[in-house]
Amino acid sequence: MTAPRMSVVMPVYNVEAYVAEAIQSVLDQSFKDFELLVVDDGGTDHSMALVRSFDDPRIRVISQKNRGLAGARNTGIMHARAPYIALLDSDDRWHVDKLLLHYVHLQANHNIGVSYSGSRMIDANGQPMSVAMRPKLIDVSEKDILCRNPVGNGSAPVLRREMLDRAAFRCPDEPNRICWFDESFRQSEDIELWVRLSSVHGVTFEGISGLLTDYRIIGGALSANIVKQFISWSRMIDVARVGAPKLLAKYERTARAYQLRYLARRSVQLGNFDLAEDLMTRATRVDPRIHLREPVKSAITWAAIRVARIAGPERFKKLARPYLGAAA
Repeated sequence: MTAPRMSVVMPVYNVEAYVAEAIQSVLDQSFKDFELLVVDDGGTDHSMALVRSFDDPRIRVISQKNRGLAGARNTGIMHARAPYIALLDSDDRWHVDKLLLHYVHLQANHNIGVSYSGSRMIDANGQPMSVAMRPKLIDVSEKDILCRNPVGNGSAPVLRREMLDRAAFRCPDEPNRICWFDESFRQSEDIELWVRLSSVHGVTFEGISGLLTDYRIIGGALSANIVKQFISWSRMIDVARVGAPKLLAKYERTARAYQLRYLARRSVQLGNFDLAEDLMTRATRVDPRIHLREPVKSAITWAAIRVARIAGPERFKKLARPYLGAAA
């Protein structure tokens, strides 16, 4: 078989409410020369029945025992045949021209290893929210990757295979398998790889204009997940400190402050205002300069916490719903 020009890697684990929409967004792409590698990560719902209801020869299903998101992505990458690899989480979806625009970008710029774009937020029902990820697109440094993660989410990047392979290593528990993502992470596995690619392996990141990914925000998550996310992110920092000590010595405090502020905003969304205020206070103590660099975002976060305290959780949800949709 002739190898496709693009491989799409989609892990699937208990996402029956969203997986059909994700697959359809791939099949609807204006760029047609792709394979869609659906990695069945051992879920127990009807997700894979929905996957197999699609009759398209470009879809390949790979089944494995549960390894988590990082492990499922690694399996997909291992089976990918194209020179470019696009990642799509199975609860997100793409703009119809996403693959085409990234393909043109990478073909025209052979020095770029990771191409990405901004993302529109959608709620659990697939309705657009009044918020979006509009990251820095050009002149992206390893500092930008560490402190601000312009890639934004796991459904935004398209990677040049030859440069992704610079970060390949043998999986510690299964030396016959090759890993790119570190499977010991259950969160923050993507930013760990981006930092490693940029700081250790010199891979160039560059974005293209447009909100080409629909990134789904699902409400109802426990605030305890915020704490777990910070613990996982902190472990990523510990790993990065070994691989890129000079980068971390210079920018770790700034990166930590930005992460704390991001988690404060997530805590507001989840209705835990005490945690949000604590995280913002910690961010200020770690590096107050982030508020000078992005005063509007910091001011809005503080204001949201204050308004939420006055209004109360239920009334605040009603006030936030025009912006956060069903995720409020």
